[in-house]
Amino acid sequence: MEIRRPLRPLARILKARSKGVDPQKIEAEERAARLRKQRSREKRRAELRLGLMSAFFSLAFIAVGVKMGMIALEEPVEPAARAYATAIISQRANIVDRNGAILATNLRTASLYATPQNMADPLGAIDGLVRIFPDLDPDLLLRQFTGKRKFVWVKRKLSPEQHQAVLDLGEPGLLVGPRELRLYPNGAFAAHILGGTRFGVEGVRSAELVGTAGVEFQFDEYLRDPANDGRPLQLSLDLTVQSAMRQVLEGGMRLMNAKAAMGVLMEADTGRIISMVSLPDFDPNYRPDPPVSGDPADSPLFNRAAQGTYELGSTFKIFTAALAMETGIATPETLIDTQGPLVWGRFKIRDFRNYGPQLSLVDVIVKSSNIGSARLAMEIGAEEQKEFLGRIGMLETSGLELPAVRRAKPMWPSRWTEISAMTIAYGHGIAVTPVHLAAGIAAMVNGGLRVRPTLLDDYTPPTEADRVISESTSLALRDMMRQVVVRGTASLGEVEGYQVGGKTGTADKPAREGGYMEGKVISTFAAAFPMSNPEYVLIVSLDEPEETSGLESRRTAGWTAVPVTSEIIRRIAPLLGLRPIPENETPATALVLTSN
Repeated sequence: MEIRRPLRPLARILKARSKGVDPQKIEAEERAARLRKQRSREKRRAELRLGLMSAFFSLAFIAVGVKMGMIALEEPVEPAARAYATAIISQRANIVDRNGAILATNLRTASLYATPQNMADPLGAIDGLVRIFPDLDPDLLLRQFTGKRKFVWVKRKLSPEQHQAVLDLGEPGLLVGPRELRLYPNGAFAAHILGGTRFGVEGVRSAELVGTAGVEFQFDEYLRDPANDGRPLQLSLDLTVQSAMRQVLEGGMRLMNAKAAMGVLMEADTGRIISMVSLPDFDPNYRPDPPVSGDPADSPLFNRAAQGTYELGSTFKIFTAALAMETGIATPETLIDTQGPLVWGRFKIRDFRNYGPQLSLVDVIVKSSNIGSARLAMEIGAEEQKEFLGRIGMLETSGLELPAVRRAKPMWPSRWTEISAMTIAYGHGIAVTPVHLAAGIAAMVNGGLRVRPTLLDDYTPPTEADRVISESTSLALRDMMRQVVVRGTASLGEVEGYQVGGKTGTADKPAREGGYMEGKVISTFAAAFPMSNPEYVLIVSLDEPEETSGLESRRTAGWTAVPVTSEIIRRIAPLLGLRPIPENETPATALVLTSN
């Protein structure tokens, strides 16, 4: 602790008085000494402050210099369009078919953006950009380039030619950044299955690819997961078969003057979908926007094979015959009353033509008798019929790995009455997707085991717990379906060497205001081949077909869907590795067809 010096030191004052000296002088000296000491202390304090400030500013200048040096040594990085806390994951796994062929992959390209404050000639840049990209709005670009914005997206995706053309402009304010673009090298093939992608989180040096539809959306998490180390998503599709089926179906749609067409090829024993086509379709590289008005089903984005629910007509008679045999009501040879019309209250059920008073169960299927099927439903009962259709998956969504399938719920009557059962027996009053029908027919011909439709090459095979009908019933149904092609309504469906079987179905199209449209139908052929040991199920449907080669236009499935199906089988069977079986050769696994 500092001891202050006294202004009037007693010893010196007493001594001064003894000598006759004025004591006031001593006090003045003491006051001057104290002031000198105080000024010295304040000077040291000021010097210390100046030293500290000098040191602080010196360190600050050193830090700034070091940072500037580090920035100068780094590779230049353009500012991001947006700021995000997490890094952008730009890598997305490929999608391949069952043979490893690429269905979706990534392409290195570039994005174009502008920094208006760095532009040397904004007007010249606008003229050059409009020449390269005719879809750009020059007035909008002028407002953006001459306004207060410091960053402007010009194009998210550039082709290599466009990239070079932009560089040739030589404008320092136009900059490009690397980008990964999702590429579908096969164009419209499998468009409804693959779906599409969009950019999610974006920066100038990368962008996140996010699935928006199809398997791109369904398996988005897998495709984006770095932990998968880039392993592709393998689908059950066969690209060559898909291509051939789409080509034939497109030609058939034009030939039959149809509004739309759809096809599903499924392995009978596994439920794996080898091909699925919905026309009209689109190129996923340029996916159109969803419609904002009109009927969504008229959009090319609508997947008619897996998303559209339709009354599929007489194809359901196969299920009616299966249930009749399973319940013991009929055998293939049992005679069914087909005298018509069948009257139930105010309703009348008629056949396409008069088939006589009786038909065997086989001929009810071969000739496609509505009356015979309705009478079987009356004996089976509505509850039994509903339970069976539920057991084979006709009353729930198909479970296919597509997001749109969740909304594709089958439609059936709220009250499953006897008349409902009678019409459902021949495919009216219940609406399902072609994928539902494919899975149901597969269970009928594969020995009786229900399969779950899947687009994945990896699958869970059905077990005995999945049995829905007996093997003997399945064998009998295969015989009936073969007879439909040999001598029935699908005689145009024969493909030499491949023992095609199936069931035709022609259903009137419902009108929005109720009832049915005049002269407009959905024609369907549910086929399986080879019937000696069915490996594949093929469903083909045409929307509003009209075959006009004869004197009168024809709309029934036998004249429209069946010939298109036979051409598809003729084209794809060799691609599937099926060896033609000559008519005089019977394979070891052949089914002995009964005569009727």
